[in-house]
Amino acid sequence: MRTYLVIMDETDEARVALRFATRRAANTKGAVHLLALVPRQPFLAFGGLQATMEAESVERAHALLADAAGSVAASGTDPVVAVAQGDGVTVVRDYLAQHPEVTALVLAAAREGGPGPLVSHFTGAGLGQLPCPLFIVPGGLSEADIDRLS
Repeated sequence: MRTYLVIMDETDEARVALRFATRRAANTKGAVHLLALVPRQPFLAFGGLQATMEAESVERAHALLADAAGSVAASGTDPVVAVAQGDGVTVVRDYLAQHPEVTALVLAAAREGGPGPLVSHFTGAGLGQLPCPLFIVPGGLSEADIDRLS
C-alpha cells in the first residue's frame, strides 16, 4: 500500500500537499499520515510560562490535525495523525525512520518567495538521505489541477 506523509501547518502549502496526498491515496487505495510539527519554545526563566506556551502550541497542532484528518476521511481514507516537538528536519527524519510503511513524503512549494525550510533541506543535501521519494507539489496549482495530476 502506498502511504503518503504530509507535514501539516497553517500554510497554504500544507493544504496543497494535503489535497495532493489525499487524492493520490484515494486513487491508489493508499493511506495518509499527517504530522504536525511543534517547534521547541525558547528557554524562559519562568518555567510555568514556557510550559503554557508549549501546551498551547500542541493544542493548536491537534486542532489543525483534526481539521486535516476530516478532509482526508471525507475521501474514504482514515489518516494516521501525530504531533511531534522539535526541529522540523530532525522530526521528519525520525518519523520516517519509525514508520517504514511511508512510501512518499509530500511537500508543497510556496506560490511566491523562496522555499520553506523543509523543501530547502530535502531538495538539497538531504534529498539523497531520504528513505522514500519526495513529491513537491507547486503551490500555485488550482484544486482542479491537483485533482487532474493526482
